Amino acid sequence: MSSAKELNYPHILIQYQNGFLVSKVMFTACELGVFDLLQESKEKLSSKAIAECLRSGLPGMERLLDACVGLKLLEVDVSKEGAFYCNTEISEQFLTKSSPKSQYHTCMYYSKTIYPCWQYLTEAVREGKNQYERAFGISSKAVFEALYRSEEEMLKFMYGLNAIWSLCGRDVIAAFDLSPFTMICDLGGGAGALAQECVSLYPDCTVTIFDLPKVIQTAKKHFVSLEKHQINFYEGDFFKDPLPEAELYILARILHDWSDENCVQLLTKVQKSCKTGGGVLLIETLLNEDKRGPLESQLYSLNMLVHTEGKERSPAEYSKLLTASGFKEIEIKKSGKLYDAILGRK
Repeated sequence: MSSAKELNYPHILIQYQNGFLVSKVMFTACELGVFDLLQESKEKLSSKAIAECLRSGLPGMERLLDACVGLKLLEVDVSKEGAFYCNTEISEQFLTKSSPKSQYHTCMYYSKTIYPCWQYLTEAVREGKNQYERAFGISSKAVFEALYRSEEEMLKFMYGLNAIWSLCGRDVIAAFDLSPFTMICDLGGGAGALAQECVSLYPDCTVTIFDLPKVIQTAKKHFVSLEKHQINFYEGDFFKDPLPEAELYILARILHDWSDENCVQLLTKVQKSCKTGGGVLLIETLLNEDKRGPLESQLYSLNMLVHTEGKERSPAEYSKLLTASGFKEIEIKKSGKLYDAILGRK
């Protein structure tokens, strides 16, 4: 129940209405290279020096830098000589391109691809379908068939996935003891971050990354660290083509893209490809059964509405899909982070 003070001045509503302003400030600072410049400088820089280095107007840059200070993404020292800025620990670790845990590419994908579609959330809710056509003048099916609007966008997405798995990939791969599975296939494995976690945690296993031809070609071209004897590549469409032989199939952030009907179709195909005793590992963000959160999962479910035909689901909903596809002994493990793990056995 709201207090009288909250009703007199609704702080939380003001925070919510400014939410998209906050994210766009962070995206813009990333895109302009503010955090990278300050990392490279090794010292605090004035707003004038930052504006000159980044070829930006000074008045606008000053306002952007001060907003980043307010968001605790930058620190500032003010003296008679002026204002001097440096990165905070969180921006140094997560918003600079060179950091091993960089979320830079995720920010760019959100800014350039997700953000435009969210302008049409009202239409998405009314119509119950994604908004690619309104946002970009092209249907989501055409975008998917063309593998994003450009190679640059596909790279942003692949780097973004790697960034997410740098934060929680090991947690979900280690959620269950996967050592009995020596042949693993990562369906839609893209840039291979989860495959690398598998071979790191389970040295006796081999992992086949199964993805569309252009994704595999891009992965080989730009992610050279994947060239390991335990990681193989297999080109194809997992709805249309035969699946590689495996004891365990991984579906990470795949089912949330698709309708229940398509999920059952894919899971049934996986179940038939599994050897007896084999299984499937689902990695998804899970909704609470009581519909009270987590907020991130609820927002991501809306994101699936504006971008795909899918949605985020609760553990019970994923269990139902697995059962309908012939899987048994379904186990669920919460990681305590954004993504959780569900293991179904044949």
